[in-house]
Amino acid sequence: MSTPPRRTLAGILDLAHAGEDAWVAPTPGEGPPRLFGGQVAAQALAAACKTVDADRPPHSMHGYFIRPGRPDSVLELRVERTRDGRSFTTRHVTAIQEGNAIFNLTASFHGGEDGLDWQLPAPPFEPPAEERSPRPEHEFWFTNPFEIRTLRPPSDDPFPPHPCWVRLIERLPGDQATQMCALTYISDMGVVGSARAPHDRTPANLASLDHAVWFHRPVDLSKWHLFSVDPVSNYGGRGLAIGTIHAADGRLVASVAQEGLIRPGQPDWLPPERP
Repeated sequence: MSTPPRRTLAGILDLAHAGEDAWVAPTPGEGPPRLFGGQVAAQALAAACKTVDADRPPHSMHGYFIRPGRPDSVLELRVERTRDGRSFTTRHVTAIQEGNAIFNLTASFHGGEDGLDWQLPAPPFEPPAEERSPRPEHEFWFTNPFEIRTLRPPSDDPFPPHPCWVRLIERLPGDQATQMCALTYISDMGVVGSARAPHDRTPANLASLDHAVWFHRPVDLSKWHLFSVDPVSNYGGRGLAIGTIHAADGRLVASVAQEGLIRPGQPDWLPPERP
């Protein structure tokens, strides 16, 4: 069996204009049988960025995963210009496949202002990325545009155990809107699995329900960043996890929060049958 070509994030974020405040996003068919949620979120944020001046990058995004996305099916992104203020801009994006909304995103944009530069101390960064081995290949990693090196021993889980070092395999434009779309892509990686209670290894179906990212500082994902996620709560079939993304010099560049559905049973990555 031939190895599928590794997708580029630049290609994934290359949206085709489809009318006023509407774009069509690529949905490659190689890889897993449903679209990766981080990909859809990144594409939705990229569509929102196309309606905002470049000097006002996103500072936060909040999204809800509504239906599984299908590879090789047209993904339309419709942007609503909610507000253009003196300091902040707000956009709402609906991602649609086959006439149904599969993801909703609200993003806020801010040009930045003078203020105090403070953060909680960064976690230990040992061992550094250069001393960790690359992640063993899996179906998902053939198409993943990031290099990932975990701090913990590898497991059978196709998604990386946190914490892990991440960086882009390719080079992207340095503008912050593009870099933050790239960060949004990786921000969904392994988060719902990390929402499970510590030491819970019973078979389970996992699905992202909602996802939020706060962009604190400029980011360059061509360099190594430490992505760390921890569980907060499990109850009623839902789990909450929060995480951080730090540059190698200790700067906190983003915070992440996600609630996931955790149902007992054998994992099922297939979307429901077509009606």
